[in-house]
Amino acid sequence: MPVISLFYGISVTMYYDDHNPPHFHATYNENKAIIDIINSRVIKGYFPSKQLKLILAWCVIHQDELMQNWELSKDGKSLNRINPLI
Repeated sequence: MPVISLFYGISVTMYYDDHNPPHFHATYNENKAIIDIINSRVIKGYFPSKQLKLILAWCVIHQDELMQNWELSKDGKSLNRINPLI
């Protein structure tokens, strides 16, 4: 599961050949969440309020890049790093 971005203690990863809908996995300390790329919302899991706002804003900003990585993952290709939220 490649790390595609890391910022403010949040690690963003994406599995190869994962199930729909297009999503990524985010981890902050012991908190884990699965984020829907298209709707920028939590599918499963929990994030503290401050980190949730950060990861959802990052998702909106980088939606096109995330979708490109989703397609690459479906083809088993290397994923691109995505700039962190600064």
